[in-house]
Amino acid sequence: MDSLATSISIEPLPNPQDVPTLSVPLAGRYRGLGRDAAYAAARRGDLPVIHFGRRMVVPTAALRTMLGLSDAA
Repeated sequence: MDSLATSISIEPLPNPQDVPTLSVPLAGRYRGLGRDAAYAAARRGDLPVIHFGRRMVVPTAALRTMLGLSDAA
């Protein structure tokens, strides 16, 4: 295992029924992106987002689908 994989701690992706949306930086971490790269991906449409005014959130279900995970956690 490489040192990067052992230095990053991230919780399992939550169930969409329990946590319907995630912040862009947290969703980016599941894709291996830093904060700035995650926001850039969201602006490009590479991360699915919902806009609430200036705030962007990532639907957990869409992120799970993008990562090829089943609907159940």
